[in-house]
Amino acid sequence: MEKMTIKDLNLKGKKVIMRVDFNVPMKDGVITNDKRIKAALPTIKHVLNEGAKVILLSHLGRPKGEPKPEFSLKPVAERLGELLNQEVKFVPEVVGENVKKAVEELNEGEVLLLENTRYMKGETKNDPELAKQWAELADIHVNDAFGTAHRAHASNVGVAQFIPSVAGFLMEKEIKFLSKATANPEKPYVVILGELKFLIKLEL
Repeated sequence: MEKMTIKDLNLKGKKVIMRVDFNVPMKDGVITNDKRIKAALPTIKHVLNEGAKVILLSHLGRPKGEPKPEFSLKPVAERLGELLNQEVKFVPEVVGENVKKAVEELNEGEVLLLENTRYMKGETKNDPELAKQWAELADIHVNDAFGTAHRAHASNVGVAQFIPSVAGFLMEKEIKFLSKATANPEKPYVVILGELKFLIKLEL
């Protein structure tokens, strides 16, 4: 695979801002399926074991650019902490002085999860100013959110314009799988395309 991954970098002492996909189903503030959180664990653990500080970015649902309690990532921070067997710090904000302070107080081997990226209108518009604020928090950007890789948002495409960006293990795995299927597939083969939203399904 041509794209650099986290294995290609020395992460010791670095601040790593990582885009993950924690868009998990919830009911009454309780996570009903944590599969996506577990999928991000190998990348997060690797970065922690390398002695880096981890800042996590994710969206949850469609709050449409404004804070809504039902879309808070706080329950995700708690579940991630259980899975990692360590505290996951959480800031109920996306950018600002409290976020900067939390990052400054982060020690090597610690994890910080910021609030839902889609609480900011600039996220889905790939606002360069928003992306720059996130980029200024870290030394390296890791994209491990394959499920949102097709969208040019500030937390994935935007941040990568300001600091070095590499793929996480989940992203690497999916790219390798797709490359094998598209570059040199075994024949005969069948392609099945699926989509949740009807309008996109119609286009497919």
